[in-house]
Formats: sequence, structure tokens, C-alpha cells
Amino acid sequence: MDFLDQVYFDNTLRSYCIVVGTILLVFLLKRYLSRYLASLVFLGVKKIWKTISKKNFVDLVAGPSEWFLVISISVFAIDKLTFPSILLFRFYSHTTADIIARAGNGLIIIVFFRLVLRLTDFIALLLEEKASLTPDIKDDQLIVFLKDFVKVIIGFIGLLSIIKVCFNQPLGNLLTSLSIVGAALALGARESLENLIASFIIFLDKPFFTGDTVKVNNVSGVVERIGLRSTKIVTTDKTLVTIPNKQMVDSIVDNWSMRTQRRAEIRLELSVKTPVTKVENIIEEIKELLNSNIDISPFSVFLKELGKNGITVIVEYFTGTIPVQEFDIIKENISLQIKKVMENNQVVFAGEATIIINNNEIKEG
Repeated sequence: MDFLDQVYFDNTLRSYCIVVGTILLVFLLKRYLSRYLASLVFLGVKKIWKTISKKNFVDLVAGPSEWFLVISISVFAIDKLTFPSILLFRFYSHTTADIIARAGNGLIIIVFFRLVLRLTDFIALLLEEKASLTPDIKDDQLIVFLKDFVKVIIGFIGLLSIIKVCFNQPLGNLLTSLSIVGAALALGARESLENLIASFIIFLDKPFFTGDTVKVNNVSGVVERIGLRSTKIVTTDKTLVTIPNKQMVDSIVDNWSMRTQRRAEIRLELSVKTPVTKVENIIEEIKELLNSNIDISPFSVFLKELGKNGITVIVEYFTGTIPVQEFDIIKENISLQIKKVMENNQVVFAGEATIIINNNEIKEG
């Protein structure tokens, strides 16, 4: 076939056919090749993690592997062609052939580090599944934090690699330049840097963990995720609130999950004309009903104030760290029983209406 030996743009037609055929073949077989390579890698990973799922591993790695194979083989195949002299130009001491070659290498680096990031996600997923089997939630939070941190480091290394390969800059001079630029950027992005430092403080000081119920400023809810920049909280209204880590460190954080008991207080405002014997009977009867409740310990009932406006009796009791729904049921039962005590003793309340004020608080451990 003499026509295949004809030269177009400094390359034979045969060379073009081989390159195009190679690229098309890889593109058509990329799915099968990537899954085959992922299966080979799985054999090594299986030795480390015995419970790993082959399907999950292949599905997660196959996508980035496909593009890595296609781009890598395409760049290597095109590199075998002679760069057409008609397209050879020079820009600031760099030829078009050199620019295209560096761009191809940059693409390979990008898809390679994308594959590495996907592997990082998979390893983090395995560690999260393993950590979920333990009752301690500290390791769950640490894995999420380390995953984000490692991905940032990998992205930074990938950026350095692209600059090194594509722009042919020495890493020593590059790091020096980046340190100067980084200092300037740090001044401009001081708030982001403060949030990053605050994330390390949270993990070292451990004021709260993922899954804890907290109250910070006027926001209360369950901590869903602690990231490098912010903390996400799901409120009681089922909304997602994002709070910068710096505020989580600088503000007063009330961690309800670390309480040792729940506290309830009832204020009974009695008329100043209530006889002393009735007040004593009320206090004793309330003590008896609280003492008979096995869910309450400790408790106290006492006369707090005696003034011209009325007599104030305080009923204070504690329960264990039970769910809020159970705590509300106990409060309701206690309040109804106290109301019966008031009715049996025919107590006259201060003011025009009968008022029982519940003030629920948390006793911190």
C-alpha cells in the first residue's frame, strides 16, 4: 500500500492511522481495561482490608482509571509523531512543540492525581466503616478531618507537579516564591486561615464531636460534620447551619451531649394568705411523690421567698441523661401530680390566675 507511505505534515499516513487506531481502540476498550486494572489492584488491597467489597472498589476507581488510560496512551501515541514544521513557532523562547508536549504531560498529571483523590476517598470510606463498628465516635470525626486534610495536601502536591512539569521551574525556587505569595495571600485571606487553625484547635481540644447536640450563640442542633473551614449543624427545625470554625472556638459552646443529668424546676407562686400548715403539707406531699418516682434523683422542695406579693415554693429535680421525649413525659406527670396536690389542699395562688412555671435547664457534668 504505497498510499500509506505518503507524507502529510512531516508524517506518513501509516503513522497517522496507527496513532488514531490506537486512540480509538483504547477509547472503545477503556471501560474493560480500567475494570481489569482495578481488579488487579483489588487483589493487593484485599490483602490489607479483608472485608473490602470488590464491586464498591471497582466502581469507585474505574471512572478515573478510564480517563487516565485514555489520556496517557493518547499523549504517548501522539508523541510518536513528528511535529509538523509548518506549525512550529516560537513564543518567548518556547516552541509550539514544547508547549503542546508540556500541556500533554500536565493532563496526565491532572488525571493521575484525580485517581489518587478517588483512592483517598475509598480508603477513608473503609476506615469510616471500620470506625462505625466501635462505640467511640472520636475516630469517626478524626477520619473525616484527616480525609479533607490529606486531599488538600495531595491537591497541593499535584499543583506543584504541574508547575514543575509544565513550566520547568525548580522546586526550591518555586517553594520560596510560593512562601512569599502564600504570606501575601494569608494576609488577604486571614479569616480562612483562622478557620483552618481553629479546626485543628477543635480536634486537639475536643469540645464536641460529630453527633453531639450543642448550642452555640443562638443556634442549637446536632453536629453533622466538622470540616477544615466550618462546622455544619442540623437544627431542631431540620435546617443545615454552617458556622465558621473560628466562631466555634471563640464562642461559648454548650455541649448538651456531655451532660450527666437533666434538670427541671417548677416555681409555685402561692398567695401570701396561705396558712403555714398548708404550705408545710404541700412541701411534704411533693417530696413524697418525687421520692416515689424511680426516675428522679436527686430532688429538693423548699420555700424560697416570703414577701408581700406571695409565697414562692421551688420544686427542683433531676433525671438521668434520657432522651428529650422521655424527659417531657416525666415533666408532664410530675406537673399533673403537683396540680392535684394543689387542688387537694385548696391552695390560693398569687395573682388572679393559677400559674405553674416550668423552667428546664441542664446540669453540666
